[in-house]
Amino acid sequence: MLLIQFFPLIGISQITLSNSDFADGTDTVRMSVTVDPLIDFSSTGANFSWDYSNLTPTSQLLRDYKDLSSASFFVNFMYGTSAPSVYQATNFLSSSAIPLDQLSTFLPVTISDVYQFSKNSVNSITSVGLSINVDGNEVPFRSDTIETRYELPLNFADTYDSRGYTNLDMNPFYNAIWRQYRQRSSNVDGWGAIVTPYGSFDALRIDHFITETDSIYFEVSGFPLAIELPIPNSHIYEWWANGEKEPILRITTVVQGANETVTNIEYRDIYRGLDAGLNKKLIDHTVFPNPVINELNISGLNQDPTNYLVISTEGKIILKGIISAENSSIDVSSLASGNYQFVLLQNGNAFSTAFLKSKP
Repeated sequence: MLLIQFFPLIGISQITLSNSDFADGTDTVRMSVTVDPLIDFSSTGANFSWDYSNLTPTSQLLRDYKDLSSASFFVNFMYGTSAPSVYQATNFLSSSAIPLDQLSTFLPVTISDVYQFSKNSVNSITSVGLSINVDGNEVPFRSDTIETRYELPLNFADTYDSRGYTNLDMNPFYNAIWRQYRQRSSNVDGWGAIVTPYGSFDALRIDHFITETDSIYFEVSGFPLAIELPIPNSHIYEWWANGEKEPILRITTVVQGANETVTNIEYRDIYRGLDAGLNKKLIDHTVFPNPVINELNISGLNQDPTNYLVISTEGKIILKGIISAENSSIDVSSLASGNYQFVLLQNGNAFSTAFLKSKP
């Protein structure tokens, strides 16, 4: 576990975040990804010092914030200068906002290329809508209620709440509707200095608590069916510095009762030759079902030996082993009901996902 020091560093100053500190159209930002189930995400406060200098990257990704000039005519009609002001996006970015693995379990269509459209303004950073590809057809759709990810300017002790509602009607390409309702409660709960392998920075720490309800509506043999998709509550902890466009560090956790399980860690970094694209087949694999009862299935891996770990909410390794086939199953029937973290490790890359073990 990383140790957090409580003494202030000389030269620490309290900063303010403005919209110029956030990425916008044409910006590219490199992030390193790592795995550490025991990382300290809770320690924070005023004039604080966070030491994460021992983080070790397992892979890297490049976030490419595109501007509307590279989008299609249909997308520009929805989010460009002809759209209502609140929907005039200033960038769009590849997104994991839609649980594709779960949707593919229910729908006989291929959904891919999910992009989130955002508006960067002096007062806020907002999520104005999404676009998806349904069997090769681009479908943009505006959010009915626009979620504010950041109220600006941001200072220590600021708090704000927001909600977003999105209704994705896939007609006429397929008779199905996906609905997402999100509530966000954000608290700037720390300021001070953070140290990572990327450097030392004056920073603000923000805790976003996210509650989300997703559901899919479709027909089976002419009968309507509604299924709620299990999305656990989560925290997104972020450390922001001036001018860096992405957080210096972002830790995501899922909440089960009084426990939190780390599902993702990424931090601002230089190029280290660990692009996720070098091991695309591992990143593109599918883990299902979720929730799981007896067997957790993994499909789409390349055939290089892959180590796996199943980690409890207490950070204990419950199961571990090696997968050597493209498609495989892991017996989890002996696990107690609750949340777990599933980690795959291959060729210096890692992929982590949370799953819920249900009773038989």
